Amino acid sequence: MDTKPFNNERIERARKQVKRIKSFYTHLLIYVVVNLIFVFINIQNLDPGESYFQWRNFITFGTWGIVIIIHALSVFLPHFVFGSEWEERKIKKFMEKEEKHQQWD
Repeated sequence: MDTKPFNNERIERARKQVKRIKSFYTHLLIYVVVNLIFVFINIQNLDPGESYFQWRNFITFGTWGIVIIIHALSVFLPHFVFGSEWEERKIKKFMEKEEKHQQWD
C-alpha cells in the first residue's frame, strides 16, 4: 500500500473512522440477533390466543433501537455533535493553555 502522499495524521484518522464503522456494524448485528432471539422466546411464551403486540415485548427493541440510532449518528455524522474542527480547536486551546502555564513556572 503506497501511503507516501498521505501524512500519518490522515492515515490515523482514517483508521479510527474505519474502526468506528466496524464497531457500529458489530453493534447493529448484535442488536438484530438478540432481538430475534427475544422475539422467538416471546412467541414461545404466548398463551393461546394472546397477541404478540404488547408493550412489554417492545421495550428492549425500542430502547436499544434509540441507542443504535445515536451510535449511527455519531459514526456517520461525526460533525453532528463534535466534529473534527471542534477537536482541533480544543487541542489547540489546551496546548496554548499548557504553554502559558509553563511560561509562568
